[in-house]
Amino acid sequence: MLRYTEEEKQEVIDYYLRQSPEGTEAKFAQKVYAESVIGHTHAVWDIHASDGRWWVITNPTNLYSQDQFPNMDLAITFHMGLCLRIPRNDLRQADVESVRPFADVLRSVTDCEAALGQANDPGAFRAIGVRCREILLAFVHAAQDACAWPEQDRPQRSNFKAWVDWIFDRFLGGTDNRERRRLIKTTLKEAWDHVNWLTHSQSGKWTDAEIATNAVSHAIGMAISICVRHLRGVPGQCPACASHRLFPEEGMDPENLAVIFERPVCGNCGWAGEPVPTGERTQEQLAQIITREGKESDKCGIMQTPLMEIMGRQGK
Repeated sequence: MLRYTEEEKQEVIDYYLRQSPEGTEAKFAQKVYAESVIGHTHAVWDIHASDGRWWVITNPTNLYSQDQFPNMDLAITFHMGLCLRIPRNDLRQADVESVRPFADVLRSVTDCEAALGQANDPGAFRAIGVRCREILLAFVHAAQDACAWPEQDRPQRSNFKAWVDWIFDRFLGGTDNRERRRLIKTTLKEAWDHVNWLTHSQSGKWTDAEIATNAVSHAIGMAISICVRHLRGVPGQCPACASHRLFPEEGMDPENLAVIFERPVCGNCGWAGEPVPTGERTQEQLAQIITREGKESDKCGIMQTPLMEIMGRQGK
């Protein structure tokens, strides 16, 4: 048996009861195994209940009858294939490079913050303004490269304010997003005006450079978050149960393990969005793609119940 908290145990029992017919009782639960795949741990719980024994496997959580899966390894293998391994037909055809430029922008923000600590004269303050201006331009360039844009009336590539309008009219469209759209546009444009003033100012102070750096860091953080959520298809709330408990789940294509895929998953009902490529694994990560905790078993089991019956039981 592995260690666990009472909160973990209660959460698993609550999940089991939600998935079971009314009146079902959970008599005993213990965490018996855990397996980590690409950094995400999947715990296996043994549930003794009034209607039999069950496996509950987490992240995302699913339920398996021990009559249908008498061997734990068989249940884990099925769970990985069903919930973690992303079928090729479900992969959204998107370029891994589409999200990466935003990471470069964030690294530039970090470099600018480090440079601010060394700035001690008007020339250095102007240089901070130049850095901030380049960061803002790098952001709109990254957003342009991340997806296709219409050719008609497209602004020049470095027309910052025009591209801010284009980007967030698209990524935050609709009347429901009016206030969000206004906030992010105003924040970015005001930061742009300040850093352009600082770039040419002969009387800039260290506080002006600090304001520029902080304003750009804040604006870029908000802007990239909005863009990445849009590009990855992350809804504002779960479309199935309206929960706001959404978290990213990593997955993999068995034929291309080097590519990292992510999809949004609801922590309340288990809804999962479409997977999109978000990065690449290093050789070290590939070498450690699977680690295990718990005891090895040489026992094997043969699943006798047809898959459609299993899926039908889980849907009840």
